[in-house]
Amino acid sequence: MIEIPSDLHPDVLPLAFLLGNWEGAGVSDFPGAEKCNFGQEVIFTHDGRPFLEYTSRTWVLDGDGKKVRPLESESGYWRIDAERKVEVVMSRDSGVIEIWYGELADKKPQIDLVTDAVARLGSAAPYSGGKRLYGYVKGDLMWVGEKATPDVELRPYMSAHLKKVVDPREWAKDIKDLPDDGIAFFK
Repeated sequence: MIEIPSDLHPDVLPLAFLLGNWEGAGVSDFPGAEKCNFGQEVIFTHDGRPFLEYTSRTWVLDGDGKKVRPLESESGYWRIDAERKVEVVMSRDSGVIEIWYGELADKKPQIDLVTDAVARLGSAAPYSGGKRLYGYVKGDLMWVGEKATPDVELRPYMSAHLKKVVDPREWAKDIKDLPDDGIAFFK
């Protein structure tokens, strides 16, 4: 079940399934880059205005699933209009800024996005565009990304399966006599 915050702007109600902190793992594989398993944290928040704020951090995992080093991070803003058209502006730590357009599927929580514009610093790796598919499946957030460069045609490069991270203070907020720090109650 998706909980809808009372102060969520009505324009972004169709994107409410994205809200929260998500963590999980995935695979990265693209010509010219290291193939690896990665961990990921994604956070979708809102402040009452007609967009969601987005941040994502990924890191390379070793064979035991332990963090080795940062892989990439990105942040941005997600909007949706009355016709279920989704707009995303995103910046990456690699020196790339993207504008994405897409659509929320009819009757299911799935978003298909395609880059419309890409700007990059001279020091950024070659990149000419991408596609992403996000889906809310049985309470989990899954996504797959495709990218293209001047030398490599559009192809899959990353995908992940993320689980929602639940803060016990959120689901226990109605419990009477909860200690001020909230966590002590659960020890």
